[in-house]
Amino acid sequence: MKEKIYIVKNLHCGGCAGKIQGALEKLDGVDECTLDFYTKNLHFTFNKDMDGKEFLEKINKIADKIEPGTLIEEKNEEHHENEHEDNHEEGISNKEKISLGLGIGIFILSFFIKEDLYKDILLIIAYLIVGIDIVIKSFKNIFKGNFLDENFLMTVATFGAFGLGDYSEAAGVMIFYKIGEFFQDLAVENSKKSIKELMKIKPEFANVKRFDGKIEKVDPKDVKVGEIFIVKPGEKIPLDGVVVKGDSTVDTSALTGESMPVEISLDSLVLSGSINENGVIEIRATKTYSQSTVSKIIEMVQSASNKKASAEKFITKFARYYTPIVVGLAVIIGLGIPALFGNFSLWLSRALIFLVISCPCALVLSVPLTFFSSIGRGSKLGILIKGGNYLEKLTEIKEVVFDKTGTLTEGKFQVESVESVGIDESKLIEYGKAGEFYSNHPIGKAIMAYGPIEIEESNIEGYNEKPGYGVITRYKGEEILAGNMKLMKEYNIPMENMEEDNTVVYIAVENKYLGKIKVSDKIKSTSKKAIEELKNMGITPYMLTGDNEKSAFKIGKELGMSTSTIHAHLLPEDKVNIFEKIKKENSGGVIFVGDGINDAPVLAMSDVGVAMGKMGSDIAVESADVVLMNDDPYKIVELLKLARKNKRVVWENIILALGIKILVMILGVLGLADLWMAIFADVGVSILAVLNASKLLRNKAL
Repeated sequence: MKEKIYIVKNLHCGGCAGKIQGALEKLDGVDECTLDFYTKNLHFTFNKDMDGKEFLEKINKIADKIEPGTLIEEKNEEHHENEHEDNHEEGISNKEKISLGLGIGIFILSFFIKEDLYKDILLIIAYLIVGIDIVIKSFKNIFKGNFLDENFLMTVATFGAFGLGDYSEAAGVMIFYKIGEFFQDLAVENSKKSIKELMKIKPEFANVKRFDGKIEKVDPKDVKVGEIFIVKPGEKIPLDGVVVKGDSTVDTSALTGESMPVEISLDSLVLSGSINENGVIEIRATKTYSQSTVSKIIEMVQSASNKKASAEKFITKFARYYTPIVVGLAVIIGLGIPALFGNFSLWLSRALIFLVISCPCALVLSVPLTFFSSIGRGSKLGILIKGGNYLEKLTEIKEVVFDKTGTLTEGKFQVESVESVGIDESKLIEYGKAGEFYSNHPIGKAIMAYGPIEIEESNIEGYNEKPGYGVITRYKGEEILAGNMKLMKEYNIPMENMEEDNTVVYIAVENKYLGKIKVSDKIKSTSKKAIEELKNMGITPYMLTGDNEKSAFKIGKELGMSTSTIHAHLLPEDKVNIFEKIKKENSGGVIFVGDGINDAPVLAMSDVGVAMGKMGSDIAVESADVVLMNDDPYKIVELLKLARKNKRVVWENIILALGIKILVMILGVLGLADLWMAIFADVGVSILAVLNASKLLRNKAL
């Protein structure tokens, strides 16, 4: 199955976007199609090979037929770079603003004219100045077989008003429709600008230090891993790397949502997209630009709209049926009822109300914008949500399963004590360091960092890591076992059988137990608060860990967790089995939150997988549906609150839009509503719904 992304230009109608998507997803070979009205991304998933050129021509013909002038192009690097810049033809042009202002002026002037003939002439002129483009578009669309769009409906409604002699109402409705469109576009653009602000984290250049000492300004994409680049105060850090010279503070708020600057010095890890606040620093690139944090964030935010929630899909489909049904009702009211009971002009005026409010723009604009805004708000908080479908799933969550190390705890282990048996403590540390020499596990790194003893790599003759157990190493001709109690039992090492409250690494050499190294981890400052609030929200927190039970229960008790929700002594495959059991035993959705390579299978199994993005492994981040950029477990609470608020706003807009439209329809049939009320039920409600959706970006509180 192949995927392809196109960019759509000159698309100004949310309803038309839904129609284009509906037409394109019916094409042979198309498995799925999503068109995002805000990013103008058109995403296809194919179930067979397609001829690219022929397919592009076909989809352009379909789009142009639905909204004339629409142009679809293959998305290339230039589109990718400029996607969130002001380079699209959005909103109302200056020419349209001038014509709208002139039309309004003439319309107001007509009220001061007493002579009916001159008054009607001024109203017709005002109508043509403001609405001639809509009339022309409607006739063009008729010849293309597409007549149920907003242009046609507004033309028929206002022509009908002219036919009934209501010149002021016809001109006024067209003018207020255009005013509504203007404010609707303005509200949408303001929301999009907030999203565009997120994309300003992209660095423009990197100051690379060459071997001869010269500084060369280059594109971040051209910097290779291992190259040194210099960042001056006020500049963005272009790539992920390690500080090799200097110290400073960096602003990471654009990445993590945290306003407090972070102090960095020699050997500190730094993330691209951060801003260097003071001091000149030299950094060695550890990742290429395409793999760096800033590139990943931009990619995630841009592609999030491709994964639509069921509410968005429902509204898109609903809009296709809503307009024909309401237009059908208008025909029945305007022609059917007077055919039976007479009084054609009365029922025609009431039918025109149905035509005006038959455009579903309030729904097709506001519902996707709500998800769009929520994803943007999440990014501001340092929470990267990979699609609206995950936001929707988050409202069904009843259980949150946490990995322990690096998720609820800092993952920064320190050696607490060393207990040797029959040998010097320094010798035990040497054996421990030799055993953990190649380990990437935080415990192994803590042992390697302890004390002044150095290990010569040439003395290590063999190395084998057993996940969930420990390591087996040959060092200076001796076999070293360094790991947990399970490793000692598997090799039948005689020793005292007791577990500690801390994490312990047992050391055995040539099948003889020589002692243990105790390491401790610190609980993150926000972990307890996160657990408490999850419980208050009616969500059960679980903890999975490879640690021994005493150590796990000690941390769980400090966090306020029940022992029944803590699972210890787990191998990677055990985590999968326990997680499956938790899912089966609970009816609601389940989140898994983890940071390591071993967490990737469980992340993929969960209803929503959440990875720690700062310290988490690349594979965990790739497997996850949500990424927490600052590794803060409390962000889970904020994520769930955001999802619930998103759902509330979606339903507010659906009820607002449909409720007012249905109310005005009923009032119209009863003769209690006019075209002015119909215009409010159309563009007025659209504006209110868009403003309601965009508040997710503006409001601080969740």
